[in-house]
Amino acid sequence: MAEASIYEIHDPRFRQLIVTSAGLDELYSGCRWAEGPVWFNDANQLLWSDIPNQRMLRWTPEGGVSIYRQPSNFTNGHTRDRQGRLVSCEHGGRRVTRTETDGSITVLADRFEGARLNSPNDVVVKSDGTVWFTDPTYGIMSNYEGYQAEPEQPTRNVYRLDPATGKLAAVVADFIQPNGLAFSPDETILYVADSAASHDESLPRHIRAFDVIDGSRLKNGRVFCHIDNGIPDGIRTDVNGNLWSSAGDGVHCFDRAGKLIGKIRVPQTVANLTFGGPGRNRLFIAATRSLYSVYVATTGAQRP
Repeated sequence: MAEASIYEIHDPRFRQLIVTSAGLDELYSGCRWAEGPVWFNDANQLLWSDIPNQRMLRWTPEGGVSIYRQPSNFTNGHTRDRQGRLVSCEHGGRRVTRTETDGSITVLADRFEGARLNSPNDVVVKSDGTVWFTDPTYGIMSNYEGYQAEPEQPTRNVYRLDPATGKLAAVVADFIQPNGLAFSPDETILYVADSAASHDESLPRHIRAFDVIDGSRLKNGRVFCHIDNGIPDGIRTDVNGNLWSSAGDGVHCFDRAGKLIGKIRVPQTVANLTFGGPGRNRLFIAATRSLYSVYVATTGAQRP
């Protein structure tokens, strides 16, 4: 792939966000379904999931790739909390967990109103320490990315968990398949992907936006943007409020009004992404069998 061909400019503003001389680097190949990248700046490492292979992988600039955890309980999305601990969504355990500094695992949430969660998919931590995650049914649809089972929840929700009190609340309950999620830089908006078109082309392939009220409630839900190739899965925002989304043909970038301003073409279907590196200006991309990265001219809003 020629370097210049990886960028698709839809609006001149996109040129200010990319480094046109920077190429797309394939850092690793050999996954079955790469997902959930999370950057650890203090350890200079990236962790990500290879869901069907039941493992989490680690990449470092000096050492390359090694296994971080196996079996992984079919982990999917990851983030870090305000203390720097790893927070993970597990398809296999149908739960959200936290890895403590001594390596032990604490269960943060596995049930809502007495019934098991579906299969937590992606997760973010707000600046107040609350944990927000999505709960579609992908991990219980077959034995490929989890363990096949019937849903116990009547809806597929977006949840807010307060670890200090253990209170779990469903903040949105009208998604078909809620997936990736990300806060705007000032945390006044929560963006949530609906990837329902993954199994039915007639269903949504869009990202919705919600106003965050009092730091704990969502209102004024509206469609923010549509993905024109594939589905939206993992999403991130940069410091300027642009939203970067996974898609079938790569990474799509939208401005704060939901206008598509550009794409980074990737040879494989992209599942998730995160900003990392010492300057948070390196976009790490989990795409089907491979982990890619590309340097950009902006920085991620969520601090690693």
